[in-house]
Amino acid sequence: MTTADPRRPGQDGPLLRGTGITVRFGGLTAVDHVDFSIAAGAIMGLIGPNGAGKTTLFNVISAQVPLSEGTLTLHRPTGPVDCAGLPAAGITRAGIARTFQNTRVFKRMTVLENVLVGSHWRFDRSIFSVLAGSPGYRREERLRLGEARDLLRMVGLDRFEQDFASSLPYGLQRRLEIARALAAAPALLMVDEPSAGMNDQETAELAEFLHQVREQFHLTLFLIEHDMKFVMKLSERIMVLNSGRKIAEGTPGEIQNHPLVIEAYLGKEGTHA
Repeated sequence: MTTADPRRPGQDGPLLRGTGITVRFGGLTAVDHVDFSIAAGAIMGLIGPNGAGKTTLFNVISAQVPLSEGTLTLHRPTGPVDCAGLPAAGITRAGIARTFQNTRVFKRMTVLENVLVGSHWRFDRSIFSVLAGSPGYRREERLRLGEARDLLRMVGLDRFEQDFASSLPYGLQRRLEIARALAAAPALLMVDEPSAGMNDQETAELAEFLHQVREQFHLTLFLIEHDMKFVMKLSERIMVLNSGRKIAEGTPGEIQNHPLVIEAYLGKEGTHA
């Protein structure tokens, strides 16, 4: 399957950079002048207490909510893309795909159809060629179908391709969401709470699976996660938010011992316990 490769020549340095990222809802500032950059090919974790602004930051990057202030730039081999103000479809076309904290598979569609939805923007045919069933459209349809089946094999869901998505257990629905996101051929895959609701064995399998996804598709991964053991094991760098502000960034070892991170999770009394 052909996918964007953020690490090919011309893609050195950060893939995504945000400067002064601020999101306000009326008088509430949910994300407050956050600066960050995600290196191409990296696995970046995003952690913080409840209400820290993690999901809001994800939502502004994926154009689910508008940016109030700041700049957001995706660096591609063809040149930088100003993501501020782009609609969600434009963000997908630029090379960013995501999953959500609560699974959002199309439960009344088959597993295969769910993955095909992810590649819909890549159909480069007019409505007339679609309605007429032109040879060009049929060739492209076969190509996307083959890619979708390759993805299902890669995530271990090929035997379920004709089943309704609602029939899959929770952990497999998570994999289906990731396969659907990969069908969009992203350079950056954002994953929101991937291990939520999983047991220890499922979490370990998920960590290995995400590493395989990164390597096979040459992706950059950005994930929100509450499971500290999981995020520390998986991530190469971690950014920490608290009350909408960035309080730390570094390697997992640096974050574990950072006094502001300890205070944010345990409170000031906990730092002296």
